[in-house]
Amino acid sequence: MSSQRTALITGASAGIGAAFARHLAKEGYGLLLVARRAEKLQALATELQQAYHVPCTVFAADLNDPAAPQAIMDFAQSQQIQIDVLINNAGLAGKGSFADTPWSELAGEIQVMITAVTQLCHLVLPHMRAQGWGRMINLSSLAAFSPPAESLIYTGVKSYVLNMSQALDMELKPQGIHVTAVCPGFTHSEFHDQMGTRDAANKLPSILWQEAEEVVAEGWRAVMRGQPVCVTGLVNKVVASSMRPLPIKLQYFLGNNMNPFKK
Repeated sequence: MSSQRTALITGASAGIGAAFARHLAKEGYGLLLVARRAEKLQALATELQQAYHVPCTVFAADLNDPAAPQAIMDFAQSQQIQIDVLINNAGLAGKGSFADTPWSELAGEIQVMITAVTQLCHLVLPHMRAQGWGRMINLSSLAAFSPPAESLIYTGVKSYVLNMSQALDMELKPQGIHVTAVCPGFTHSEFHDQMGTRDAANKLPSILWQEAEEVVAEGWRAVMRGQPVCVTGLVNKVVASSMRPLPIKLQYFLGNNMNPFKK
């Protein structure tokens, strides 16, 4: 049980983020729910408070705004909320070619999925280190194991999240803080509707798909066990293993134990 610890979840209004909110509320965690859509956040908070009798606070923010991560933490401090669990779930992906996409949209992808993710990890650390306990989940993707795709910076972004999460876990695990990169494949959510790729996604075989609740259950078990990388689903595990020459666990071991610059 959570002993009334509190989880901050970004992108919490739908999909994997909402599934994390429901899962952690059922476990007894208080919640700080963040997304752009205040109405959907409030509806979810009301649902969870009534079902599980846990405190749920909402804060509408667009992580495309560089000021948003600090604003979230300032709000949490004003509400006397300490963040024990961080779920960096908010994300988006480009729809067009790199050359024809305005820089503002490309910069938004980087801001939401790299800069904001990294900054929020940094901002929640003082409390986690002080209490000697913390959990962070950063949503990467099966794409992080894939070859680069034409026009997309998404694979590079998710590779950063995968590698950064493992590096943080190496540093922070001795202090009682677990960091896990959760790497789902195709997941039923609003993501493809928002990105305009629903028709293409619907043509994929059903065996490739997972429900958001399955991703969340696997990801949460992984972070609680101290597993730095969690590729969800058997099919995705097979795909990821076939794309990397060394097993994930061996890569982590080598990175943690053979770094010549490690202090």
